[in-house]
Amino acid sequence: MCPLYVTGLIGPVYRKSVQPMAERLVTSNYDQLQHFIADGVWDATPLETELLNQADRLVGGRDAVLVIDDTSLPKKGERSVGVAAQYASALGKTANCQTLVSLTLARGEVPVMVALRLFLPDSWTSDMPRLKRARVPIEHRTPRSKPEIALAEIDRAMAANMRFGCVLADAGYGLSAPFRQGLTERGLAWAVGIPRHQKVYPVDVKLIWPITKVRGKPRKHHVPDILSIAAEQMLASAKWKTVSWRSGTKGRLKARFAALRVRTADGPPQRIWDKGQQHLPGDEVWLIGEQRASGESKYYLANL
Repeated sequence: MCPLYVTGLIGPVYRKSVQPMAERLVTSNYDQLQHFIADGVWDATPLETELLNQADRLVGGRDAVLVIDDTSLPKKGERSVGVAAQYASALGKTANCQTLVSLTLARGEVPVMVALRLFLPDSWTSDMPRLKRARVPIEHRTPRSKPEIALAEIDRAMAANMRFGCVLADAGYGLSAPFRQGLTERGLAWAVGIPRHQKVYPVDVKLIWPITKVRGKPRKHHVPDILSIAAEQMLASAKWKTVSWRSGTKGRLKARFAALRVRTADGPPQRIWDKGQQHLPGDEVWLIGEQRASGESKYYLANL
């Protein structure tokens, strides 16, 4: 049944439900195909391991990159596992869809998809009857964020000895401090997008004992000698330089860039003066700004 089902999925017919597939594939055994999809016990591990091994042979190496991203599957119903009103990257707007965390191994111009893992939004993980009705496996019924899913899939790729030199991700993942810290803890090089308001410290920030005018208990924690500021503000007075990196379909690709060494504001939270809870300085990284010809600005962090 598996070859028949895959043939139906990649075939030219728009409707990908079981009955049209069975009719098109000239098989009267609709029930058997339905059983394979609905009740069959699948062990995907051997196939997924082989996929990682073949991807590594094709494009793996120290100059390969592992790209983390979202993939959306627009859906009109409400019974498909994980379907909800959420941002659909395929449509560029919020819509009823399933969202999957994707890992792609790429080198040069060649990308190879190596993992897709379904993300369950809160409307699913907070509704146990719905999870049971859809027969979601018990181990997948607890909430997991997309960055958590991505790190688990990276661990699986590393356990299979898949070779890559750097992890790339957009701001949907880059704004997560635990995600960035998880990559660093695994000894990986990474470059991720961040929102313009992401807080950072100057690289020479120092931790000092706070000075207070009110006598009382001595302070137990250091505070930074300067407050963190938004990435956009940090690069406002930086020196920008035009960089061209390759030819595209409309000529040379180029943009203006600036880069500064900073420390991320993702350390433990600490009350700082009258500013309330602030995150202390974290790791030292590069903050990179990009100004495109369209007027759009992008910001990134990298531990390269």
